[in-house]
Order: sequence, then structure tokens, then C-alpha cells
Amino acid sequence: MNEEFFITAGLFVLSIVSGMLGLGVAFAAIPFLGLFLPDLVHQVQPLSLLLNGVTAFLATIGFSRSGYVDWRRAITLAIITTLFAPAGAYLVQFIKQTYVWFVYFASVIYLAYRLFKPVKERTGSENFRLALILAIPISILSGFLGVGPGFLLMPTLILVGFHSKQAAGITAFAVTPPSFSALIPHIPAAEWNANLILPLIIAGAAGSFIGARLTSLYVPGNKIKQIFGILIVLVTLYKIYTLIR
Repeated sequence: MNEEFFITAGLFVLSIVSGMLGLGVAFAAIPFLGLFLPDLVHQVQPLSLLLNGVTAFLATIGFSRSGYVDWRRAITLAIITTLFAPAGAYLVQFIKQTYVWFVYFASVIYLAYRLFKPVKERTGSENFRLALILAIPISILSGFLGVGPGFLLMPTLILVGFHSKQAAGITAFAVTPPSFSALIPHIPAAEWNANLILPLIIAGAAGSFIGARLTSLYVPGNKIKQIFGILIVLVTLYKIYTLIR
């Protein structure tokens, strides 16, 4: 079994789980691809952002078919995330990669905490204005990490009162355009692996659509959050091990 097949199969699984939350695959793909590609900023982040845009778009279709995308709010949120994500992506070009990993690991800890912490949903009384304000620093940070803003937008929307499945649907669309806008500052120095791009795009697209449909039709939101939290922590812990051994 060659390395390309293993990477593609692994990303397919990650795309299913991240698609269930409408996150796009980048947050899980960063530590996973980092196990095989040595350059975080010029190899892992550009590829992860490309995959994030594709997977988030397919997840949007999956959630939309079940009526979980509030298009007015999703489009408004997408405008903000698209405008501010490139700022972080530009900044990371000048930061030592070790420091970027430290910020990423801290974000994983926060995400795991938010995913496992019960939040009372307040359907009908959501504070969307607060979500828009918080989306600005979230988008800058996500561009810096090369992950797309979904990993923080999803728990933020739940925190301000959205039902978990509606939050996933809004997030899926809101992270699609900023994934591509955050990719722009990476393009001049990006290093692409031609053998990986197409298989990973296909695997990511298929997995994210399947994941979104699973959540829409069958799987409780709380269980999805916990599965994703466990998975991302395990992959990240292994990445830490590879960095310090």
C-alpha cells in the first residue's frame, strides 16, 4: 500500500467526520498532512485550504438538501470571513513555523473543550450580531493557521444560541469562500504535490457530502461533536510526538 493511497484514505475518513460538523476538513487535515509533508506553511497549509473550500462547499450542499442552511445569515457571515481570513494568511508567511504549531495546538485544546462542554441551544433567540463580531478575529486566526474559520465558528454559533445542525449548515457555507481567499497569499510560495491534489479533492468532496447527509438524516449533533473532538485530539497528539521525538 503506497503512501498516496494511505493519505487519500485517511483524508476521506477525516472529511466524513468534519463534514458532519460543516467545518471543512482543514483543521483535521493540518496535523494529518503534517505527518507526510514537511513544510507547514508552503505545503500543508495551501493544500489544506484548498481542500477546506472544496469539502465545505460539498457539506453545504448536503445540509442544504435537508433545509439546515440559513442562507441570509450564512451569506452575511461569509462576507466577513472572506474579507478578514487573508490577513492571517499573509501574516503567517513571516512567522517561524514552530510558533504556528504552538498556536495550532492551543486552538486544539480550546476546540476540544468547547466540543465536550454542554451548551444550551436557544432556537429563535440567537445572538447573530455577536457571532458577526466574533467572526472577525476568528477569521484572522484561521487564516494564520491555514485551517478555515469553521473550527471556531461552529462552536461560536452554538454558543450564541443556534441549534447544532443549523450551526453546521451555516458554518459550511460561511467557511467556503474564505478558504479560497486565505489561499491567495500562499500561492506565490506554495509547493504542490501533483500526485496528491486530485485524489485528495475527490476523496474530500465525497467524504464531506456523506458526512453532511449523515448528520442531516441520522446522527445527533452532540455525538458528532464528541467524535470529532476525540479524533482531532488523537491526530494532534501524534503530530506532537513526531515533532519532539
